[in-house]
Amino acid sequence: MSGVGNEVIYSDSTIGTMLGKALSCDFLDADDYHSLSNRDKMRQGIALSDEDRMPWLEKIQESLRKRLLNGETVVLACSALRKQYREILRGSDPDYKPGSYTSCKVKFVLLEGTAEVIAARLQKRASEGEHFMPLTLLQSQFDLLHADECEKIFKISVVLSPEVIVNTILEMVTNSLNP
Repeated sequence: MSGVGNEVIYSDSTIGTMLGKALSCDFLDADDYHSLSNRDKMRQGIALSDEDRMPWLEKIQESLRKRLLNGETVVLACSALRKQYREILRGSDPDYKPGSYTSCKVKFVLLEGTAEVIAARLQKRASEGEHFMPLTLLQSQFDLLHADECEKIFKISVVLSPEVIVNTILEMVTNSLNP
């Protein structure tokens, strides 16, 4: 993601890095877990299938599980667009029971924005060589995005400043842990 006009330019990685620092923990970018074939497909404008995504999600799940078992906190930037994908990531929590979203150690934050805002940010990142997914795949991402209210996903607008986003996420997570 990047900005338009006078807006500050930042990405989900920017937010993740800032959040990791605020929580004194590591930040992981799920893009780093993609296979070369997945990256090549995306560069060519080919949307990934579930078959392409499953090994990627399983690698992320394994990494998160190791960290959780070691008692670590970690921040991950990931386009877990479908409930099925998020369930795989929730499975990183060895105590997770499907559907027990509030007690799961894996929490999700959806950075919400219009297609126009996200497109401008993606285009800027791609032009700077910071991202391999072309703008032509953005609509497929919006088409896959589905977040059920029952999942208790935190939602926040991407048009806010990075500092406000991070502080809001910290507040939402803290409030969810201490009801």
